Amino acid sequence: MVHFVGAGPGAPDLITVRGQRLLSQADVIIYAGSLVNPQLLDYAKEGCQIYNSATMTLEEVLDVIFKAEDAGYMTVRLHTGDPCLYGAIREQMDALDEKGIAYEDCPGVSSFCGAAAALNLEYTLPDISQSVIITRMAGRTPVPPKEEISLLAAHQATMVVFLSTGMLEKLTERLLAGGYREDTPAAIVYKATWEDEKTFVCTVGTLAETAARNHITKTALMIIGDVVSQSGYKRSELYHPAFSTEFREASK
Repeated sequence: MVHFVGAGPGAPDLITVRGQRLLSQADVIIYAGSLVNPQLLDYAKEGCQIYNSATMTLEEVLDVIFKAEDAGYMTVRLHTGDPCLYGAIREQMDALDEKGIAYEDCPGVSSFCGAAAALNLEYTLPDISQSVIITRMAGRTPVPPKEEISLLAAHQATMVVFLSTGMLEKLTERLLAGGYREDTPAAIVYKATWEDEKTFVCTVGTLAETAARNHITKTALMIIGDVVSQSGYKRSELYHPAFSTEFREASK
């Protein structure tokens, strides 16, 4: 059996209870060493075989899994955050399907949730934004033309940008082209929930300058939108005394 496990955003105690249990039971762990906190490997049992996929190709990862299956071992494929976001898990699952190997996915806390926690931020403030767009700039991995940043920016929703810290001048250009103002609130969160986490609140127009001044070149998320200012929002109707719900009558 193969378990794809979300490691969480960084802090080792932010893995799920289920994920920790699977790690402690695994005979083989293949972890994304470029992003997963190595402290999570402390949960591994004695004798567990551990592989760092940062130095491996897909074919090498699959070879380890296939050999573990032949030996009757349980494998944990440990991905950063939640595997469903930029985890390249589908190609692994397709290969397992071809071999008839059983697998399951254990979700994790995504770094975009960790970034919000670092800022004490709510992404969906009434009257400000009720949608979150998770995206990235095109790099070696292309982005479909219909998802180009300026087209998404036209919605003026809250935007969380992954894997783009080295392209902030270009990101700013595309955000402005899509309709965000230069003074639109923005934030950079470096290594959310790690011990060396850093947060910087700025604007769309100062994203690149802020990153350069603070020597942030990778492992960061950018949050774009008026929710970053955490002001000007409307009170939630759900907890308003004049609002009735299935569980509570409105006050007269």
